[in-house]
Amino acid sequence: MQYDPIKRVLGEAFNKTPFLRKLFYNLLDLLLLRTWHIHKELRAWAKGKRQQPVQILDAGSGFGQYSYYLSGMGANWRILAVDVKDEQIADCSNFFQKIGRHNVMFRKEDLVTYREPQAFDLVLSVDVMEHILEDVEVFKNFHASLRPGGMVLISTPSDQGGSDVHGDDESSFIEEHVRDGYNIKEIQEKLKSAGFSRTEAHYSYGAPGKISWRLSMKYPILMLGASKLFFIILPFYYLIVYPFCLLLNWLDTNGKHPTGTGLIVKAWK
Repeated sequence: MQYDPIKRVLGEAFNKTPFLRKLFYNLLDLLLLRTWHIHKELRAWAKGKRQQPVQILDAGSGFGQYSYYLSGMGANWRILAVDVKDEQIADCSNFFQKIGRHNVMFRKEDLVTYREPQAFDLVLSVDVMEHILEDVEVFKNFHASLRPGGMVLISTPSDQGGSDVHGDDESSFIEEHVRDGYNIKEIQEKLKSAGFSRTEAHYSYGAPGKISWRLSMKYPILMLGASKLFFIILPFYYLIVYPFCLLLNWLDTNGKHPTGTGLIVKAWK
């Protein structure tokens, strides 16, 4: 399935007013399990830094929901959000200007070539690396762009069923992915080869998360891919399934998983 056309439809539906855009962000925060994990990691990283001047790179900013979250965490924080898609950059720039979030700047950049030496304290990359073939080059650029002691935080599918792939004869649920998922040791070794001195990684989307993902994301995406008419049905669908997903997301975010279809990876310069 191609995910980008569905994302484009969602963007068009929620870009009509700033209120709808904020509602969209809130819905993503509730529905996307990866957001629960990323917010938890960002809150931990932010301890003692909320009043400090901090420079952050949102590497592959997409809809801009993580830049929106970060821009409200620290009064002295400045975020550069980059993406390769013109329409995403234009939509996000327009929205952030309308709501007066002037501590965020959006710019079109290719992560394979973009680097800004020792400019950032944090690099955030959420569900981006599975779309980029030249991953080591990107990791090298992240390392070069971080200040000493800076951290990169990555969310990406694992090779334990990430992208809903469970065997050699299966392909990714999302056609835009160039890899089905990372081996947990592989991605840490690649980060170290790019120059990072220390890495940590753990699984997300364990047993509770796998169920939640199917109920809250996979099945709705399949329905929307079949027909836009399912937009009418979705609110009623979520009224039924979301209480279960809420509990499952909490269990996944606050538990430790021996395996999982997602990875949360941190590396320090």
